Amino acid sequence: MKRIIILSAFFLLCAVFVSQAQSQRRVIQLSGVVITEDEKGDVYQLPGTHIYVPKAGRGDITNGVGFFSLPVLAGDSVVISAVGYERQHYIVPDHTSEFLTIVIEMVEDVTYLKEVQVMAFPTEEVFKEAILALNIPTNDGKIDQRNLNQELLALMLKTTPMDGPANQRYYLDQWAASQGSRYAPVTNPFLNVFNWAKFFKSLKQGKK
Repeated sequence: MKRIIILSAFFLLCAVFVSQAQSQRRVIQLSGVVITEDEKGDVYQLPGTHIYVPKAGRGDITNGVGFFSLPVLAGDSVVISAVGYERQHYIVPDHTSEFLTIVIEMVEDVTYLKEVQVMAFPTEEVFKEAILALNIPTNDGKIDQRNLNQELLALMLKTTPMDGPANQRYYLDQWAASQGSRYAPVTNPFLNVFNWAKFFKSLKQGKK
């Protein structure tokens, strides 16, 4: 029982000393700008960076120009983290002034992944077995005349969708046509009185 009382008193004294030490630590307004450098060497501000003091349970986030400001105590460990960048730590010094301004440069955290092969089969062995199991007639290296059937070729030409280059060519043709007729007047054949006159004349003559 005495041992428990002694330990309790010891921890109580330690807590008092720690609280007194923390109360004696000076409060400093920490401000700064978080920057980063791209591959070209251009430096720019990094918005959305987390500035956090784990022991105090408070922090801040940099604004659109990478600026932040928060109150800290001398000796606090400040954690600076952002998605895609290496985490950094900053120890607040016992500054002579109540205000401290710093510049933090973040370094990109690049992770290189191993090469991944995407296959329609679970393993390479299964793929090889499937290839070997195929029974494809070679026809002695000659072209099968059944594949040159005119009706079949016409059907394939009609139903086969356009590939990438064909879609690109179609888009460029449409864009060129729109640019060429941008300033041309847009006419509607249904509003042309001469077309209606020809139409009624053809009806009187019994034409379809």
